[in-house]
Amino acid sequence: MMQGKKVVAVIPARYASTRFPGKPLVDLGGKPMIQRTYDQVASVPGWERIIIATDDERIFSVAKKFGAEVMMTDESHQSGTDRCAEILSYLDSPVDYLVNIQGDEPFINPDQLLELSSGFASNAPILTLVKEIHDELTLFNTNVPKVVMDDQHNALYFSRQTIPYLRGVATEDWFDHHHFFKHIGLYAYRTDVLPILSQLPVSSLEKAEMLEQLRWLQHGFQIKLIETQHETVGIDSPSDLEKIKKLGFL
Repeated sequence: MMQGKKVVAVIPARYASTRFPGKPLVDLGGKPMIQRTYDQVASVPGWERIIIATDDERIFSVAKKFGAEVMMTDESHQSGTDRCAEILSYLDSPVDYLVNIQGDEPFINPDQLLELSSGFASNAPILTLVKEIHDELTLFNTNVPKVVMDDQHNALYFSRQTIPYLRGVATEDWFDHHHFFKHIGLYAYRTDVLPILSQLPVSSLEKAEMLEQLRWLQHGFQIKLIETQHETVGIDSPSDLEKIKKLGFL
């Protein structure tokens, strides 16, 4: 049990990737990436189950070899959310939340999973993490989604642009006038809501920003934000492998 809730961790892992084919199986210091991600998740107590969700027999086979529970899912899924929804349909006992941990987060900090679990007591339909931005490079990087929130820490909007825009303030002074937050793509879905999310049509805001979570906001779903102090180190391309080595992760 986590915060009195039954929670299943799902790790979606696709073999196909435009920038990094076969990424979940790349060797990281003697272990495939998917195993390192699984081990980080498994270090957190309280899960009902931890399930790797894949569409590829090679990933399925490797996961079985290191002892993980793994399920095959439809290869046509467009997102990890859709893959999680399929896993939910296979569960034989009721649970309260599914947590979506991306398979390319082999160095996810277990404390982030505990931080996310602290929100289960709120019974929010969707939970995710944010981290305060402290440098201009991140603040103005359009590859880093930003988020603004209300006073109850519910998301108002996500954007690749810097939000909010501080009118009349020189950009080098923005940190003196406002706290800015970036989004970290770790999600928990309440299980009565997840099937609905997976059936929603793509929204105009999602098309504009290419951010899936805007679909949920545009259709009226609340997203509760939880602040983390921990950085994430995702791997999106082969060049990121050198980056993590320099950072001392391997």
